[in-house]
Amino acid sequence: MALKQTVEGYSGKNWSTNNVDLTGLGRVDTAGASLLISLLGAETLMALAEQDGTLPQEQRALLHAVADAMRQPPSPEPEGLSPIPQFLSETGKSVEAIWHLTYLLAGFIGQIIATLFVVLPRPSRWRVTPFVAAIHNTGLNALPIVALLTFLVGAVVAFLGATVLKDFGATIYTVNLVAFSFLREFGVLLAAIILAGRTASAFTAQIGAMKVNEELDAIRTLGLDPVELLVIPRVLAMMISLPILTFVGMLSGLIGGGMVCALALDISPAQFMAIVERDIALKHFLVGMSKAPFLAFLIAAIGCLEGLKVGGSAQSVGVHTTSSVVQSIFIVILLDAVAALFFMEMGW
Repeated sequence: MALKQTVEGYSGKNWSTNNVDLTGLGRVDTAGASLLISLLGAETLMALAEQDGTLPQEQRALLHAVADAMRQPPSPEPEGLSPIPQFLSETGKSVEAIWHLTYLLAGFIGQIIATLFVVLPRPSRWRVTPFVAAIHNTGLNALPIVALLTFLVGAVVAFLGATVLKDFGATIYTVNLVAFSFLREFGVLLAAIILAGRTASAFTAQIGAMKVNEELDAIRTLGLDPVELLVIPRVLAMMISLPILTFVGMLSGLIGGGMVCALALDISPAQFMAIVERDIALKHFLVGMSKAPFLAFLIAAIGCLEGLKVGGSAQSVGVHTTSSVVQSIFIVILLDAVAALFFMEMGW
């Protein structure tokens, strides 16, 4: 307190090493050293600490350290960038983040494939119970929403097609439009998007919660591989569930389109199926089904990877769950577009 009063009383004077005596200085801590610096200045105090031989080595070191820390000028705030450099900087950061995510995903996919080659030839290491449970959660429980959504979209596509084609007197081709679009694109795309939002988020939340609760550390402590134990059953289950859901989505879309054709265009179900059988080749169905396993693999891999990236807080679980949904839907639409262009160029 006396030191503080002294500082407040003499803070307006100019001091030098000639008129300051530190021999009467007793105990001092960092608070006292900072008060001396505010009175004398950092440079003066450091010079006094070096010249006064009566100060203990500990006090001299303390005064020197505090003065050295307080004499450093604060770092200047970065100047604001103009809009164009700031835009380029943010674009570069985004590209770098996307590259980092792609790098991690590619490495994780390689780890999954390597683990599959190790596990599949050894039936004793198969996790049958988690595999069946994952099929139930990803496939059976998602069946009603996939069927309902594709049915409604099929009806909408048929209604819009009939409305447009009516002006050209070609309403009969509404059947071709519905069958072609659902067999090649909408069946697999809608089912994959639903699973990307429903199942990928569930995978991330489940694995993320296990990591927050340190269950993954316990699994590794027991000598088990989390990828083999948690990821492989989910990936295989998705690769079986999505083709089944894709087939159901195709049928539901055709049923929805056939209902609109029967009610609005007087095209009977028998005539609808006859047109489909006559004009729609089997290759369109095979093209749509061939995309399902690849999309399922990527959705499951992204969901599990984001779960393994969760930190030690509940907020991290939410952040990575959102990220898994966004990444899964993006990669589904991107891969489907690339596959559609490839198949069209190949004439398939």
